[in-house]
Amino acid sequence: MQIMTLSPEHEKLYCVCLEDWSDEMKEAGDHKETWLRRMRDKGLRVKLAHDDAGEVGGMIQYIPIEESFVDGKGLYFVLCIWVHGHKRGRGNFQKKGMGTALLEAAEKDVRELGAKGMAAWGMVIPVFMRASWFKKHGYRKADSESMQILLWKPFVEDAVPPRWIRNKKVPDLEPGKVTVTALLNGWCPGMNMAFERAKRAASEFGEKVSFRTVDTFDREAFKEWGEADAIFVDGKGLRMGPPPSYKKIRQSIAKRVKKLG
Repeated sequence: MQIMTLSPEHEKLYCVCLEDWSDEMKEAGDHKETWLRRMRDKGLRVKLAHDDAGEVGGMIQYIPIEESFVDGKGLYFVLCIWVHGHKRGRGNFQKKGMGTALLEAAEKDVRELGAKGMAAWGMVIPVFMRASWFKKHGYRKADSESMQILLWKPFVEDAVPPRWIRNKKVPDLEPGKVTVTALLNGWCPGMNMAFERAKRAASEFGEKVSFRTVDTFDREAFKEWGEADAIFVDGKGLRMGPPPSYKKIRQSIAKRVKKLG
């Protein structure tokens, strides 16, 4: 196994989370590519895990915490770590130590950059980005919100623990219409997919639906909303994990349109 820094050769693969075989990923549009271009000068770091045959099986992406979705200083933040586990496409690379190797490589990298520690988010339930997995690697709880745990591993004694940003703006509604407000950051193809589905579903109802986009790549916009990616239908947020299907989003909009009379 080799852990290597992202090269131009693998950027397209990285932008679809190694799922270049997936037709569903095509729904995500080019938002990740746009995000990658915008993040190049903001400290984005990406590493890929290659097996002995040179096949890419895992990835980790991390950024200065000042550019992330949490409050913190002097740390780096793991946006996600993903080892391909689907039978389709590249095949299953999980349970081979790739995730551990990626995390260790990222920690070594940011130590050399002078970071005071590493932070990550994790889920309480046993799904993607499990909090328990990070705890096994020396991370401890810094904050929590619902099913998400904010974890960190300080490298120095004066490191300050990160905190979730809890400001939550309520979407403005347009009288006489169903208002769909979509927050888009661009970092996650799954969230980008949900955004595109919402945009397409909203367009089917014509002038009965007002579709609004909030660019949360803008740090001030993100702080105002307190969320990087979200979809609100008349102010009610849809559950984003896993990304809602087009059918589910359309049904939510249709219910509100019906009430317009």
